This record gives sequence, structure tokens and C-alpha cells, in this order.
Amino acid sequence: MAEARLYYRTDGGALVSRVVTGESAEAPALPEGATPLTEAEYTAALGVVEAEREEYKQELMAGEEAAQQADYDALKASGIPEATARRLSGYTGPAAVQQPA
Repeated sequence: MAEARLYYRTDGGALVSRVVTGESAEAPALPEGATPLTEAEYTAALGVVEAEREEYKQELMAGEEAAQQADYDALKASGIPEATARRLSGYTGPAAVQQPA
């Protein structure tokens, strides 16, 4: 039984790696609007997508950490004890720096 591995990008931009098994001598057809890719092109494009996804994840995490710290700082400023401010805000970073009065 013959096996063919296809790499392509759909017209919607999705990257696809597909294994087709069968007896046909003809190469399997790509979906309408798909752009064929070599394995190297597919791997490079997938690397770009994964890097962008990781960058986005880091941005989300940084935003969440900043929001938690802002909540923590506001709770501390209102006189809430350290442990309670941490629990309520979810903040796990260093303690707030006390500003001299």
C-alpha cells in the first residue's frame, strides 16, 4: 500500500500535514484553494506560527501579572493585610515597596 504525505496551506491560512494511504498511483488532490508546500516550507511556517503563539501567550501572561499586581497594590493601599491582598488578587510577586509618608 502506497503512502503519501502532503503539506499545504488552506485558503483560510491553516497549515496542514496529511498522510494519505492507498493503492492509487496518482498523487492525492489538494483541497480547493490550497497551496502546496514542501516539508521544509511547512516546517518553517509552523515554526513561525508556534513562535507567534508563544509571543502572544507571554503578552497575555504579562498583562495578567500586571493586573494582579495592580489589584494587590490597591488592596494593600486600602489597609488589607499582605496575605489577604495576595489571596484576593492572585498576586505572587515580590511584596509591595512601602513609600515613606
